[in-house]
Amino acid sequence: MWKQAIDDAVEKVRRNIGKFGDGYPHVGQQGSYSGNLNPNNEWTSGFWSGLLWLSYEYTKDPVFREAAAATVDSFHRRLIHNEAIEHHDIGFLYTLSSKAQWMIEHDETAKQLTVQAAEKLYGRWRAEGGYIQAWGPIGCPEQGGRIIIDCLMNLPLLYWASQTTGEARFAEIAVAHAELSRRYLVRGDDSSYHTFYFDQQTGEPVGGATAQGYRHGSTWTRGQAWGVYGFALSYRYTGDAAYLETSKRMARYFLAHLPEDQVAYWDFDVPVQGGTYRDSSASAIVCAALLELLEQLPDGDPDRAWLQQGLERSLRSLTERYAAIGQPEAEGLLLHGSYSVRGNNAPDDFMIWGDYYYLEALLRVECGIKGYW
Repeated sequence: MWKQAIDDAVEKVRRNIGKFGDGYPHVGQQGSYSGNLNPNNEWTSGFWSGLLWLSYEYTKDPVFREAAAATVDSFHRRLIHNEAIEHHDIGFLYTLSSKAQWMIEHDETAKQLTVQAAEKLYGRWRAEGGYIQAWGPIGCPEQGGRIIIDCLMNLPLLYWASQTTGEARFAEIAVAHAELSRRYLVRGDDSSYHTFYFDQQTGEPVGGATAQGYRHGSTWTRGQAWGVYGFALSYRYTGDAAYLETSKRMARYFLAHLPEDQVAYWDFDVPVQGGTYRDSSASAIVCAALLELLEQLPDGDPDRAWLQQGLERSLRSLTERYAAIGQPEAEGLLLHGSYSVRGNNAPDDFMIWGDYYYLEALLRVECGIKGYW
């Protein structure tokens, strides 16, 4: 079953190369990416690059390699010209583009570009407050003291840079931010805040909030998913057992609150009615995260059974009920993702990150191709 799903997905990526040209998919509009392409200026652009690299690793077809390498050239121009990177999602952008090329081809130019990207992310460290600022310029009165849970997926870029350059400063701020996130974004019942505010000058905690969840204090499912995967990755790079335990606890919460078909609604606290939106992308992220967790655990670990069961149930449901398998005209891989339900922005459509994590999870299960984190 997994191979059929992979082959279908990779063929869609192949067709999209011609459809997208130099454009980058972001979120679907009425079931199509083509009407909403961008010129590599969104936080999501790296996921298209990642899909191309995954497809190349699976097929060894130079068509995918050529298209993927072209995106890395675009990411080089974006970093040099500092285009639309006033945020922390540099890890999403460069991990799946230039770092992927370095991992696959050992291209020295790609390596240096990735180190430059890590430097850019390092520049968002706010020493006075002790965190990596999520959005906006330094000192911004609205965004200056905000962290968001998504940033946990940007930290691997810093860990990698520290290993690659030998400079401890990259890993030091990554660990500091991961620990701050563990203390303030993860609540006592293992649910999570989407965002948290700190005093910009002192680092004193102000309080949790949401930007895309149902309400302040609810558990936005994609945010919970970022936490499951992000803490698992911090454990991989640091060996700190607290991160592994936090990831497992957040995974247990996620799996325990799923509906019968094992694919998440967009927020765990939203009242469920007939038309309540799903977020297939949140479940795709968690499938990839569970595979990371399973890899970290020893064979006899008592948590292995429920993690494996949760993975199989969710990935099977995504493949059988949410994937656009057998729909050759579809540009996306996973139906029923949500971007911003509160903002009425693509509340029920294809999400390019959902497509990426779905294919990453399938390839990891079937072929051992792990992605680029």
